[in-house]
Amino acid sequence: MPYNYDDQNVFAKILRGELPCKKIYESEHSLAFEDIAPIVPSHYLVIPKGKYVCFDDFSQNASPQEIVDYIHAIGKVVEKLGLSPGDSGEGYRILSNAGSHGVQMVPHLHVHLFGGKPLGRMLSDIKHEQ
Repeated sequence: MPYNYDDQNVFAKILRGELPCKKIYESEHSLAFEDIAPIVPSHYLVIPKGKYVCFDDFSQNASPQEIVDYIHAIGKVVEKLGLSPGDSGEGYRILSNAGSHGVQMVPHLHVHLFGGKPLGRMLSDIKHEQ
């Protein structure tokens, strides 16, 4: 299924320099910055610079270089923030929403990187069918 990318989304505007961000990492194909409304002490966003709506769009249409760069960028941000449990950090969570059921608010692929406090269980508000 082809995706229609909206050039007016907030992340596209950040990438074009039309909106500011508190950048913490940038590479050839990726950008990481602080979330403007953090919900935990460490809340950052990592986005590809290409026009990808969600993760499956990116995985199917991005170049191998973009994919490697993006994954590497996420790891660099974790390292820079000192969140890696392998480096005596307390850990982190990565979340990427897609589509209406995933409650995606901005139609540009992004991962939220959360840390800085215990985050609790995932999806605790969903009732599991027995």
